[in-house]
Amino acid sequence: MKTLTVKEEEIMDFYWDFGPMHIKELQSHYAAPKPHVNTLSTLVHILEEKGFLAHKALTPRCFQYYAILSRDEYRHGTLNNVVNKFFGKSYLSAVSA
Repeated sequence: MKTLTVKEEEIMDFYWDFGPMHIKELQSHYAAPKPHVNTLSTLVHILEEKGFLAHKALTPRCFQYYAILSRDEYRHGTLNNVVNKFFGKSYLSAVSA
C-alpha cells in the first residue's frame, strides 16, 4: 500500500469524515487561510492516482470525489507495512519492541 504525505492524509481525513464532495466543498472545510482550489485539485488528483480516491462526473466539468479506501483499511495497511519493514513480518517482535 502506498503511504500518504501529511497534506494528503489531511485531505483524506476530510473525505473520510464528510463523505463525497467537490473540490470547492473540500476547500470550505479548511480554516483561513484556505488553500487555493488549484492546489487542492492537484493533491486530489495525486490521491486518485495512488488509489485512495475516485470520482464521478456530474457534468463534463464538475466532478465529485469519494474515498475508495476506508480509514481502517489505510491504518491496517500502514501497520502491516511497519511490521513487515522493521520487524521481519513478525507481529510478536513489533509488540515486544
